[in-house]
Amino acid sequence: MGISIRARKTGERKAGERRPGERDTGTADVDLSEVKPLPVWFFGFEGVMGAAYDLTKAWDDAWMVLVGIGLVNVVVGVTVLRRRMKLMRAMLKNSRTRGIALGLITLRVGLHLLLAVLGAPVTSVAGHLAVAVLMGVTTVTLLWFNQRVTFRALRLA
Repeated sequence: MGISIRARKTGERKAGERRPGERDTGTADVDLSEVKPLPVWFFGFEGVMGAAYDLTKAWDDAWMVLVGIGLVNVVVGVTVLRRRMKLMRAMLKNSRTRGIALGLITLRVGLHLLLAVLGAPVTSVAGHLAVAVLMGVTTVTLLWFNQRVTFRALRLA
């Protein structure tokens, strides 16, 4: 493997050449110019799922509605947003998205525990609906922000 001294100093490399210990990310082969962001309304499905726990606590039969919304989410994802399937998969594999999911679970559990310790546990329908709205809005906002940061990092938007 021959490399000139000038190339070593300037950091120039031949196409496909990697430095020792450098991993192949495979991103050079992917054309991202046609990728469009997911619409904000699509994150509404995830917002409802983020609020699912408190919705089922506020209304016993909410699980049937949540299953229906989940099915609509799948159908919309497979039909309307078919061209953006790679983007959805990439966002699901992203460590930041997993961090958001863990953060939302921690927020829900922490909020319920904190209110219980303060002597004001969420037991009423209105309380569960308020927490459901908070969780839904937080979920949509964080997923939209995650997508925006990703697109800016890739210089796509």
